[in-house]
Amino acid sequence: MDGFDTRGVRLLVTGGAGFIGAAIVEAALRAGHEVRVLDSLRADVHGGEPAIPAGVEFVRGDVRDAETVARALDGIDVVCHQAAKVGLGVDFSDAPDYVSSNEYGTAVLLAGMAEAGIRRFVQASSMVVYGEGAYLGADGPTRPPARRAADLDAGRFDPLDADGSPLVPALIDEDAPLDPRNVYAISKLSQEHLATSWCRSTGGVSASLRYHNVYGPGMPQNTPYAGVASLFRSALERGEAPRVFEDGRQRRDFVHVRDVAAANLAAIAWTAGGHDPRAFNVGSGTVHTIGEVAGQLSAHSGGPAPVVTGEYRLGDVRHITATSDRLKSELGWRPLETFEHGMREFATAQLRAAVQR
Repeated sequence: MDGFDTRGVRLLVTGGAGFIGAAIVEAALRAGHEVRVLDSLRADVHGGEPAIPAGVEFVRGDVRDAETVARALDGIDVVCHQAAKVGLGVDFSDAPDYVSSNEYGTAVLLAGMAEAGIRRFVQASSMVVYGEGAYLGADGPTRPPARRAADLDAGRFDPLDADGSPLVPALIDEDAPLDPRNVYAISKLSQEHLATSWCRSTGGVSASLRYHNVYGPGMPQNTPYAGVASLFRSALERGEAPRVFEDGRQRRDFVHVRDVAAANLAAIAWTAGGHDPRAFNVGSGTVHTIGEVAGQLSAHSGGPAPVVTGEYRLGDVRHITATSDRLKSELGWRPLETFEHGMREFATAQLRAAVQR
């Protein structure tokens, strides 16, 4: 991170008691930052009272509550916004909660920052804002439409070119057109737009980090909103075989939570400069299938082999992998955890307590 201001700041981490937020808090403390956490400890995320590191000020409250936000922002230099409702959701009845938690919550937070004169903002976005990933067809780069239920019912999972030939997955970059295909994705893109509007209004600097599939110790368990790696680990914890949807060949980029925390610290330092609002992909740079992840976790934990079910969820995309070259070249970040080491560690790592269902 040569050329960036890495001196200690007074940092607010919203959602700082959560999976990714807690990793950011730990990394920020090691970097010499003074840390405050704002977290509502939602029952569908937290299975009990979390352990807050010594020296961290904890404010229990919701980012949708303006008074609580104002109190949490007092004396803060930089905000790292991780509080959100994540995952695809159970069904469309989750939509109001996604919009309220993610969009309205971010609006309240940014309004509070504008009032408090805080001008540095880093937030968690997601790869889901792209929709399907990048593909190469007979005529070059292309973006396929959403998959049809009839094709999925017939086991035709891969997007096809106009002539019916298979499309070849490619890496997507931050300048690609955005095509959110579910409510969660829409809410994350709305957060990015809100941050851009805040920058224009206040002269602030914002970085939106588009996370790929984050995994690692401390993931939540037994929640339908968790990532696929957590669902596989939770199944193995119960002595059950991981259930792999579709044919297991969906391509993803699994990035370790410690590398994601390091990306946030790099972005915090970057916001000290006079930059336009910027989005950054955060991935490991290596492509693996969902079936590979299930197989690795089963093998390293000594659990039952995965079961490929052929089931699907409308709104899921087939392949989405991205290049993180912008984050590497502009912020000096590098992922340090290999897939092999990370999966071996995660296969037996402690998970968070089961959430209330």
